[in-house]
Amino acid sequence: MTDLKDILHQDEEMNQEELLRYLEGNATPEERFAIEKQMADSDFVNDAVEGLQDFQDKKKLQQYAAQLNIQLRKQTAKEKKRKLKRGIKDQNWVLISIVTILLLCILAYQVIRMFYANK
Repeated sequence: MTDLKDILHQDEEMNQEELLRYLEGNATPEERFAIEKQMADSDFVNDAVEGLQDFQDKKKLQQYAAQLNIQLRKQTAKEKKRKLKRGIKDQNWVLISIVTILLLCILAYQVIRMFYANK
């Protein structure tokens, strides 16, 4: 079941350092072969490498990646807070409706009981 949740999971994942060494031309032949094999197997990896090759300044690439990670964390944190707030509000309405239905049932029971007692 965990495999279904992790749709981008690959057995041999490429880390950021290997990718940067490959782009700078400092990778070992084994690393180059592994990365090129992953590029051939995965369009996602191929697009990532092609996009990173377009960057002129490799030092700014680290800053850009860190900035994207920070923005992504902020955005997902906002969505989590929004879902949590929405869930709490929904639970309050459910609780109020259950209490109201129970009170109406008790009231109806008392009215019916009084009606039959008066006959």
